[in-house]
Amino acid sequence: MGRSRGGLTTKTHALVDGKGRPLVVLVSPGQAGDSPALPKLLAELRVARKGPGRPRTTPELLRGDKAYSSRGHRAMLRARGIKTVIPEPADQAGHRRRRGSRGGRPVSHDSEDYKNRNVVERFFNRMKNWRGLATRYDKHAVVYRGGVVLAAILDWLKRP
Repeated sequence: MGRSRGGLTTKTHALVDGKGRPLVVLVSPGQAGDSPALPKLLAELRVARKGPGRPRTTPELLRGDKAYSSRGHRAMLRARGIKTVIPEPADQAGHRRRRGSRGGRPVSHDSEDYKNRNVVERFFNRMKNWRGLATRYDKHAVVYRGGVVLAAILDWLKRP
């Protein structure tokens, strides 16, 4: 999200609810891929219950782009009982077909439900309305993450 004085130096990752409110925000190095951030995001997820009880740590559904489509991620999400709406990239589908019956079943993908993934993109667009986040003037990632968290809190206050 945005450039800094030194170039693309950090990436912001987020888990949002169905209304686009951020649940978990993570900042990672800019040269790192998006995929390794998924287990870290899920490990930080805590959603308080309305009544007594421990907070929920497992979402019902996870919508993601093709960057999160890997056998390891799908196995992890399946083991946790999380339904996924992640399309399979063409190269992965080709590798699976080349392996024949050993390649496994084709990935099920609900293309209508995938259209709701724009909720995440709209969250990032709202974050870019903050000039400091969009231009990334902060020298340290901790300070930048603090700005992202502050923007996320204000976003929660605006969206009931």
